[in-house]
Amino acid sequence: MWQFDDCTVPRLKTELPGPKAQELLERDQRFMSPSYSRVYPLVVERGSGAVIEDVDGNLFLDFTAGIAVTSTGHCHPTVVAAIQDQASKLIHMSGTDFYYKPQIDLAQRLAESAPGTSPKRVFFTNSGAEALEAALKLARWHTGRARAIAFLGAFHGRTYGAMSLSGSKLVHRRGFSPLVPDIHHVPYPRAAEVPNEPNAGRRFVEQIEDTVLKRIAPPEEVAAVFVEPIQGESGYHVPPADFLPALRDFCTRHGMLLVTDEVQCGMGRTGKLFAVQHWGVEPDIICLAKGIASGMPLGAIIAKEKVMDWPSGSHASTFGGNPVSCRAALATLDLLESGYTANAAERGEQLKRGLLKLQRQHAEIGAVRGLGLMVAMDLVHLRDGKGLDPALRDELVHSAFRRGLLLLGCGEAAVRFCPPLCITAEQVESALRILGSVLADRVIEKVAV
Repeated sequence: MWQFDDCTVPRLKTELPGPKAQELLERDQRFMSPSYSRVYPLVVERGSGAVIEDVDGNLFLDFTAGIAVTSTGHCHPTVVAAIQDQASKLIHMSGTDFYYKPQIDLAQRLAESAPGTSPKRVFFTNSGAEALEAALKLARWHTGRARAIAFLGAFHGRTYGAMSLSGSKLVHRRGFSPLVPDIHHVPYPRAAEVPNEPNAGRRFVEQIEDTVLKRIAPPEEVAAVFVEPIQGESGYHVPPADFLPALRDFCTRHGMLLVTDEVQCGMGRTGKLFAVQHWGVEPDIICLAKGIASGMPLGAIIAKEKVMDWPSGSHASTFGGNPVSCRAALATLDLLESGYTANAAERGEQLKRGLLKLQRQHAEIGAVRGLGLMVAMDLVHLRDGKGLDPALRDELVHSAFRRGLLLLGCGEAAVRFCPPLCITAEQVESALRILGSVLADRVIEKVAV
């Protein structure tokens, strides 16, 4: 298995993209769908931990984790060993129609680790979008109600039900109507943008009563409220402390289900296994994917046993809960519980301290926010330090890539930091040094011009 010398990262040997990468990019341009939103010309050969090597031998420090997916790092030896062992025994025997131990083991593990005291059941999918689709179907079945409430800024996926629940970007919806009907969107409270008062989040929940239940959707027709405990694609926004508890009370009072989308914020990323544990909330349904299997395709919904009451044959998945993916997920959970979730909390605090230090040195940095290793910083216009600057964000992400640091944007003008949860203190400091050099050189260049 490939390993690397940590002190060599980043290490760039060629211009970017290099010659081998360029040839592959030309073929990609010819044959791949134009719908993919590639950010910069990185052509990956292999990965280990928080390091990526491209096809030309350049080494990069990865603060993307495949969009928050490779939670235990690229090709963790424990996860690889589990995959190899299972692949030598059984690759597929659909869990829709048959039984196999890895799927049962993982279902028990997830059900018993989910927040709250209620007995739980698990349904497996291939992805986060499929998990949201399953949750929407289950909510409608269990309640006998058709409507749903979701939040502006939410991203739940690109399949039709998940897309209809989303309220993030027009590009996700433009040209694809009609969408799933009777989904109503309300504002999401962002802690950094609301008054620092004890009831700030509760007031947003009260607005749902006034703006939706009294005017648009009778409460007895609403099946569920879908919410990201921390909004992901819209900018890694954390809600006020009282928001999720108030939303839980709201759903209970009206007989609605509380469905939390933990596709990006779950599986240890925030410093707890499930993000809702920061607020002591027990959802009715939890949606998972991304980091659950360290890079293998897997999603799941965990529901209260009394909620997951749909009949045999009403929902299924040929590949969901594939035995190889389940073994990868079991190995992932072992690693998360053995220290990676705690490391996410520690390294996240280190990262935020470093970003706040850079903020004091560079007027381009706006708000810094997040929990654990789900951190974002806004980029603002240098001339006034106020208005968000998407062009500057994109410039910073590209400049960091050319210095060997892999980043992604989110929201209108934010950079997201979602490295593998195995990231070390030294690697965090390396990333901060690169960011500092990008910002410093940019100021020098502007002054020179």
